[in-house]
Amino acid sequence: MKKSKSLYHGHRFPAGVISCAVRWYFRFQPSLRDIEELLFERGVIVTYETIRCWCDKFGKGIAHRVKAVRRKPGSMWHLDEMFVTLRGEPYLLWRAVDEHGAELDILVQKRRDKAAAERFFKRVLRSSPVPRKIVTDQLRSYPAA
Repeated sequence: MKKSKSLYHGHRFPAGVISCAVRWYFRFQPSLRDIEELLFERGVIVTYETIRCWCDKFGKGIAHRVKAVRRKPGSMWHLDEMFVTLRGEPYLLWRAVDEHGAELDILVQKRRDKAAAERFFKRVLRSSPVPRKIVTDQLRSYPAA
């Protein structure tokens, strides 16, 4: 009987390290440098560029499984907008959160208007099923959208 080669054959690091780094990247969505730091704390010295290559090469199957396991959005959404300062300039932050506290979408922009609210709602509705109830902070830009 012929023994088949491992998926990770020819790589310097063990399969457990590679699969763990790729799983972290797709499951928790940290930056590549964060994963590099987490692995360094565990005694594995690897560059973020190597982790990026691993995610490109081995991540397709893991990404599909992670998306399937994710919790479906709740039927009640909370929509919020607030002003934040980035690099000394005011921006508007739009945020949609479901009843379980999972963020559905975020939008940061310079202006606040009806068209922006419509674009944000359309984008959120495209990515998630229609909610039963939407809770807002009663701003005038929401009813227009």
